[in-house]
Amino acid sequence: MKALIIDDNKIARMTMRQLAAKVADLDVVAECSNAMEAFEVMKAQHVDLLLLDIEMPGMSGLELTKKLGSIRPLIIFISSKREYAADAFDLNVVDYLVKPVTTPRFLQAIEKAREMVESNKEEVKVKGDEFLFIRDSNIVRRLRLDQILYAEAMGDYVKLYTPERFYAVHTTLRAVEERLPASDFLRVHRSYLVAVDKIDTMDGGALVVNGKPVPVADAYRVALNRRMNIL
Repeated sequence: MKALIIDDNKIARMTMRQLAAKVADLDVVAECSNAMEAFEVMKAQHVDLLLLDIEMPGMSGLELTKKLGSIRPLIIFISSKREYAADAFDLNVVDYLVKPVTTPRFLQAIEKAREMVESNKEEVKVKGDEFLFIRDSNIVRRLRLDQILYAEAMGDYVKLYTPERFYAVHTTLRAVEERLPASDFLRVHRSYLVAVDKIDTMDGGALVVNGKPVPVADAYRVALNRRMNIL
């Protein structure tokens, strides 16, 4: 993995480089003391991972993350304060490390990033709109859309069901619906969204998806019948 260290503190950059040196496949391509300098580096060369401080003069690490757009690499935030953690994870970063960073904690974060990089390499044919990143506890995971069977709203969370397990994501069903392609997913109930091509059968007021019943509300039945192309 190619990494970029971004921190306005010289000693912090040196410490991070020493930690990075303990990882055989982690190549630090540059060190930057501010966000704008880092932005120029990323435009000039490929970077897999940012080891990014949050509090920096000019543009903060949070602001830089929001501005990166399509060139955004994976990000591990490194800060002396815990108070930014919630904002950081809202940006779907890999991890959040609090200074002083211990070697075991650093290696744990790098392993998370490595898994995501390897997943990207294995799925190079997957287009950008065929997967999404979800925050499962404190781990950001890449989830292929064709793995999703259905989504179920549960209070402040949405459960995304795959054939193997489900992921509980702190969001709303409306937000999930907006992220998923309407050509593949359909709302069938105020609390359920299904992948149309994963429907096995429909019996009365319920669908069966991968052997599990999913209720259908009357308000959505006409649209469902149309999409299923029932004879």
